Order: sequence, then structure tokens, then C-alpha cells
Amino acid sequence: MSIFSKFDALAANRRDLETIGINPFDVQIETIVSPTEGIIQGRHTILAGTNNYLGLTFDPECIAAAQTALRYEGTGTTGSRMANGSYSGHRNLEKELAAFYGKRDSIVFSTGYLANLGMLSTLVGPNDRVLLDADCHASIYDGCRLGRAQTIRFRHNNPDDLAKRLQRLGEQAADTLILIEGVYSMLGDHALLKEIVDVKRQYGGYLLVDEAHSLGVLGQHGGGLAEELGLLDDVDFIVGTFSKSLGGAGGFCVSNHVELDLIRYASRPYVFTASPSPVTIASTRQALRALSAGSDLRKKLHENAVSLHSKLEALGYPLGAEASPVIAVVFDDKIKALQFWNNLLQLGVYVNLMLPPATPNGMFLIRCSVSAAHTSEQIDRIVAAFERLKPTA
Repeated sequence: MSIFSKFDALAANRRDLETIGINPFDVQIETIVSPTEGIIQGRHTILAGTNNYLGLTFDPECIAAAQTALRYEGTGTTGSRMANGSYSGHRNLEKELAAFYGKRDSIVFSTGYLANLGMLSTLVGPNDRVLLDADCHASIYDGCRLGRAQTIRFRHNNPDDLAKRLQRLGEQAADTLILIEGVYSMLGDHALLKEIVDVKRQYGGYLLVDEAHSLGVLGQHGGGLAEELGLLDDVDFIVGTFSKSLGGAGGFCVSNHVELDLIRYASRPYVFTASPSPVTIASTRQALRALSAGSDLRKKLHENAVSLHSKLEALGYPLGAEASPVIAVVFDDKIKALQFWNNLLQLGVYVNLMLPPATPNGMFLIRCSVSAAHTSEQIDRIVAAFERLKPTA
């Protein structure tokens, strides 16, 4: 046995991919042409697997804000928020995020992954309990592991199962942290947030919602599922990322709890990680302003998502959930999914191939992410590629 023995199964899977001659996990976009187009393997390709929901990566005002920050503040902070890495822009962004959600305060982290890791490893400890939806993101699981709390899974989107498990905890339910996502990243389905809030009201506990895939997508102002359903006051902590709708990198948590500020002093992923660069902070602040200013981008995104979903459904493809910017086509065989993904790429359409253990229930998924920047023609070209590859009965 060596320290590398644990990777034997992974190595075997890699050899399988090499035998097939398809490696979906080493795709390089050689040239970025626009938010929705790039050059891959020398071929002009529609990008339909980027999570660039509002297409703001090329927004002129976001780029201008980034360029100004680069000119006057440099390329990086070279330090953590607790040392030398807190600039005025970091704190201003935190104030703007808190105002955007109507919450008391917020904390900005260097990535969305670190936002979950930083919050969950600190909020809960060995004497605490966590109830999390079984389909939660890896960053949520990792944060719980780091905090060493007693972690209990409840069935995906099953408020009755959540209630059953809270009931078993008795008085301890009041101090239990409940973890869900607004839109789940693999299948694109929405959390049953209203029903989960009803359970929380009955048994107590704290509720954290990861709105990574719903920020900018849902709600009158783009705040996510909690805003759309009018339940912001019932959510104790909202975690999100800048790397999807806001077109940058970083993460955050907003809350009305006064104790949120204490997380800054106790969260190791916050204390010991270099803070986001001034460029990232500046572009994110401008993207948040664009998000707050109007709903035209969300309207276009919704139209594109409904269009692609309905057309794939009409072709007979089994889809993972209702229409959302995450549209997952379900396959029952890994090799078929691999070949289908590769054939789409050869036809100039880049999507995500998602395989176990990342997927729920061992599914094999071809996952599309729709952008407001996709044109109607691009949506039709994506559909045409799926139609051309449709298996015959």
C-alpha cells in the first residue's frame, strides 16, 4: 500500500476514458469570442455549459470598472481580509449585498466554495446538528465535514422527511441548521422552500439557503428563490456566488443575525485565504448594480430557458426538472452519455457531462446552462444538434 493506492479506482476510470478516446474533463476553450461563443479544438463552438446566466462577462461597464480597479489598485491584494487584504471595495460590496437583500450585514469570501466552507465549518461544531437536503452541493457537504457537526441527510425536496427528522430531535430541533439550495445545480429543480419554511416554523431551527444558481435568475430584483416566494425574512443565512450570474469569482453570505460579524474572526477559510482581487470586486459591484437596475436580462434568460426546455422535451429527451437555466438530459448509460457529449462538441455545441458521484441517484447527465446572451438562433442551433443526435427507436 502507498499513499497513492486510494486513487486506484480513479486511475482505472481515467484509463477507461483513454480507451474510449474521450476526455470531457480536459476541455480547453482556446479563444473566448463572446459570452456564448468560443473556439474549442479549432472549431467555432456555442458555449452552453458555462453558468454565465446573465452574460455579464463581457458587459462593457463591468469591464470598465475592472480596468479602473486594475489601474489604481493593482492585480491583487496579496493578503487575507484579516491581514492586509481588506480594501474599501470589499467592505462596500458587503454593504451593497446586504442592502440588495434587505439584510443587516454580509461577508464576502474569495470563492463560492469557500463561502459554504467558511460559514458551515464555523456555524456548526461537534456538538451541533445539521439537516441537509441529500442533493446539496459538494461544498455544503465539505463545510459540514470540516465543522464536524452531526450531519443528517433528508430526502431531496421532501419536507415531510425533514419534519420527521426534526421531530425525532425533540428540543434539539430548535438549534439545528437546515441546509438547502434555491435551484439545485445538477437537475435544475427548485427547492420546495415554502413547505420547508413551514416545517421550520413548526419545529424551529436555522435555515441556510444556497442561492448560487438562483441569484440573478429568480425574484423581482434577481435575489433568488427566497425573494421570489416572499420568504427572505424566514431565511437566516443566504449564501451565493459571484461566478455565475455576476460573471466573476467569489462568494458571500448575508444575514440579519448580529453574530455574523463574529464569523470573520472564527472562520479559518476566511481568516487564512487571500481576499478577492480589486478587479473581481469592482466588476462584481458593477454586475450587482446591473442586476438591481432591471429585469430585461432575467426576462430574456427565462425565454431562452423555456424555449430550449420545451424543444428538447418535444424531441422526446428525458429532462431532469422543469424549465430553468439548468437543463439536464438524463441518460441511462455512461458510454452513451460520453459519446453523446463528444458528438455534440463535434457539432459545435459545448455542454457539461455530469457523472456519478457528482450526480444524484447515480444519474448520467448532459447538462446545458442557458444564458440571457444566447440568441434565438443559437438556441435553435443547440436544438438542431440534439435533433441530429437523437437516438432512433
